[in-house]
Amino acid sequence: MDGVWIIVPLVFLAGFIDAIAGGGGLIALPAYLFAGVPIHLAMGTNKLSSSIGTFSATVTFLLHKRIVINVALISAGLALIGSWIGSSLALVMDASVLKTVLIFVLPVMAVIILRPRKEVEVTEKASIDWLRIGLITFFVGMYDGFIGPGTGSLLIFGFVSVLGMSYTQASANAKVVNLASGVAAVVTFGLSGQINVPLGLVAAAFSVAGNLSGSLLAIRFGKKVIQPLLIGVFSLLMIRLILDVLGV
Repeated sequence: MDGVWIIVPLVFLAGFIDAIAGGGGLIALPAYLFAGVPIHLAMGTNKLSSSIGTFSATVTFLLHKRIVINVALISAGLALIGSWIGSSLALVMDASVLKTVLIFVLPVMAVIILRPRKEVEVTEKASIDWLRIGLITFFVGMYDGFIGPGTGSLLIFGFVSVLGMSYTQASANAKVVNLASGVAAVVTFGLSGQINVPLGLVAAAFSVAGNLSGSLLAIRFGKKVIQPLLIGVFSLLMIRLILDVLGV
């Protein structure tokens, strides 16, 4: 497992950030590639380690009662359908088209989400705007299947802007959706033999540590820590999308 000492600290950092604001894939996948792991093997191994880490964060949020079960499960189902469609579209459509659209859409989303507003504690008995939350999770799932990076952050944006969730609760519910899509990807890559299991399990231990640390920090400090990290992740995502479109 050459390069493991390059991978594990970055995987820890990715898990820490992902548990709070999403976007850990912007750090974790490049870590595998930098260590010399072939692209498809890197993607599969990263999905294994990150999914185990995401599971630990999901359990932590669940134990602290930050997950709204009906919202999380329905969102996960719609995102999985969207992800399948997005993956299919990726085979026939130029990804630069969607990336160009997102360059204009993401700043608008940022303005909406960062405007002053009253946060509410959403419960399973609350009145849910199922149409809008369904459309958002479906299209975010499609984006996940089509491109991928920043999916968790997009879900947080959706939950906060549509349902008025606190940042902590939005981050918690986004984890369920991330976990569902992650497990589906692990199965897909595993059946294709594109997972280095020993490396993935070692990295998973550090991913769990990062996710647990991040989720506990998010539960304790909420918006104070989530909002700045969310802005940072979106800035990185914007830079990456622009560079990809420009072919840099």
